[in-house]
Amino acid sequence: MPAEAPAFDEVIHAPQRLRICATLHAAQEVEFGFLQDRLGLSKSALSKHLSYLSDAGYVSQRRVVRDSRSRLWLSLTPAGTHAYAAHVRALEEIVGNSGS
Repeated sequence: MPAEAPAFDEVIHAPQRLRICATLHAAQEVEFGFLQDRLGLSKSALSKHLSYLSDAGYVSQRRVVRDSRSRLWLSLTPAGTHAYAAHVRALEEIVGNSGS
């Protein structure tokens, strides 16, 4: 599979959204509470960033009821994976680590 063409993405670039995408990219799918703990964000702050990423089509959310508790699982969509990879390549070019 060819590398994504570099493309700086303002939606992903905000520090917390970049961290969210990096975590989801590495883990494939994570539960909301895990992501909240990992990033040290309040529930409302994380929800706001996730809404922004979801509205852009980059993050999908699925609710699962387990032990009478609703859990929210998050993952990057194919568009989110593509945008994240392209954004990382753009950052690598900026800092001079594009592999050349």
